[in-house]
Amino acid sequence: MTPFDSVLVANRGEIAVRVMRSARALGYRSVAVYSAADTGALHTRVADQALYIGPSPPRESYLHIERVVDAARRAGAGAIHPGYGFLSENADFARACAAAGIVFVGPSPQAIELMGNKAAAKARMLAAGVPCIPGYQGEKQSDAALLAEAARIGVPLMVKAAAGGGGRGMRLVRDMSELPSALAAARSEAGGAFGSDQLILERAISGARHVEVQIVGDQHGHYLHLGERDCSVQRRHQKVIEEAPCPVMSAALREAMGAAAVTAARSIDYCGAGTVEFLLDVDGNFYFLEMNTRLQVEHPVTEMVTGVDLVELQLRIARGETLPFTQDQLVIEGHALEARLYAETVYEGFLPAAGTVHAWMPPRGSGVRVDHGLLPGQVVTPDYDPMLAKVIARGRDRDEARRRLLRALGDTVLLGIPNNRQFLIELLERPAFVRGSATTDFIGEQFPDGPEAPQPGGLVLCCAALLQTLRAAARSQAARASNDAALEGFSGSRLISATVAYSVAGQLQLLAVRRAGRDDFLVTCGDAAHALTLLDDDGSTARIVADGRQHRIAYTHAAPGSVELVLDGSAFVLVNQLASGTAQRAGAGSGAVLAPMHGNLLALLVSAGDRVRRGDALAVIEAMKMEHRLQADVDGVVSCVLAAEGEQVAAGALLMEIGTGAQ
Repeated sequence: MTPFDSVLVANRGEIAVRVMRSARALGYRSVAVYSAADTGALHTRVADQALYIGPSPPRESYLHIERVVDAARRAGAGAIHPGYGFLSENADFARACAAAGIVFVGPSPQAIELMGNKAAAKARMLAAGVPCIPGYQGEKQSDAALLAEAARIGVPLMVKAAAGGGGRGMRLVRDMSELPSALAAARSEAGGAFGSDQLILERAISGARHVEVQIVGDQHGHYLHLGERDCSVQRRHQKVIEEAPCPVMSAALREAMGAAAVTAARSIDYCGAGTVEFLLDVDGNFYFLEMNTRLQVEHPVTEMVTGVDLVELQLRIARGETLPFTQDQLVIEGHALEARLYAETVYEGFLPAAGTVHAWMPPRGSGVRVDHGLLPGQVVTPDYDPMLAKVIARGRDRDEARRRLLRALGDTVLLGIPNNRQFLIELLERPAFVRGSATTDFIGEQFPDGPEAPQPGGLVLCCAALLQTLRAAARSQAARASNDAALEGFSGSRLISATVAYSVAGQLQLLAVRRAGRDDFLVTCGDAAHALTLLDDDGSTARIVADGRQHRIAYTHAAPGSVELVLDGSAFVLVNQLASGTAQRAGAGSGAVLAPMHGNLLALLVSAGDRVRRGDALAVIEAMKMEHRLQADVDGVVSCVLAAEGEQVAAGALLMEIGTGAQ
């Protein structure tokens, strides 16, 4: 046994909070570390002790091995739990923990190193007899060698970074003409993210499911699996919705996949909790993808159908305890679904978003769990992964779990920062998902041109206009020069009538708000008039009766002239065009190249005077661990470049201009 009485969590956000919950339940003291961006974050408040480890950029804080280990020494922590991401699959970090006499809650450095390289991992799995996807994982890495191997494998094929994962350094090639640019992009992203630009090639299997098996192994040579998770609903190779069990899993297939996963773990003397990922084709054949030598983001769905606390199990294994149950004793009951809540601009290409959380109200209900690290007023920066929270629901069967998750997402309030909550609801309602037939092609098939932003109806516009008008009246009342009661009803702050204008689908909608009683209002929108009654309003949630029906509305006035609200589960941001006072954003085809998000300007691909054509790559921005290429939307000549490589740029910043005059 290796005793310890305190656990430092080398992570942040929801996973740090989640690990601390189990650690404290076992009686351990929990220690948090935090960067400058996370001062006062929820995980620092949940911990018994919190230590500052550096500036906001991860390489100066959460990825800085020496600072994390030193924090553990200063706190007297006997163990370090890495969570996922950051240093969780870093063999050097595991070695540094051992050298400092600190227990690393995870596998050996050798296992991390082997499985962290897709080429080496695939070779080991082939030797162990685990089914693998046909491809190339050799040492020859020249373009010529990779082009020749690609011709042998055939298209479609996947180009993948040999080191790392999470969708970074990965490109799908459907035509051989796309391969050179795919190799260049994958190498660049892999080198920046993982410090290695080695690539592997694999045949792309169309219509497959992404199915992973949770395994655990102790220090005494005992292994077992805890069933599978279906993680097929993805975009840009990043998971969006996960579930357990897999909707098409049979008992025989589960036994075969589970046995293969245990064989994979046993072949590398794995110790701790890990996940073996497979592709499952339409004929029931499965192929090894990779092994994640850490806890997975989606581990809650396994916990909810098995009743096993995986973090508790990790800590017990790290102490040297044996597995507390056998494979035969493990029972899978019911169904669980998890939806990842991302900070992203869904309707503008799923770009990661940054900003301030003005309102956060997680849902509650039977069979619902929310893992998060959010606080109202928290600033979400571009330094970290855009996942904010996970909403998980369990049911006696899949449809009950799906209904509960839908209700939970509808009750979730997250305002102030663009997010994918509405999109998650739309995914869960799609007939293909309801049937359980979603594959890794699901989002692309369902939204070939991308999802369309929902348009606000008359009820939303009327409620928004009322909320904005009442806010303006209250501000005016608060700012008046005299508080003499004799002047009540005489000053100009009294609400008589107000006009609000919103742009909806490119058309200007004018609304008039008029008081019809103490708490009664008449709002006209076009030719329609609506009677609204304000029942109560606490500044963030209002109850309004509209045309005889009561509605609960969460809202925030996040920016001047705007209101963001959630009504009947749908969220909208509406800007009063008569009061916003903001400059109009340059439109498509204007020649102005704006930063679509906060981030680091990784590369400038053109200079002033260069001639470009529509679709040409202009620059690369790195934000929230992903690289995003900016393309020209006009033909012309670059007239000026206003930013420099390596510079941190804000969303909406003008980076360069393209002259579109006579060529």
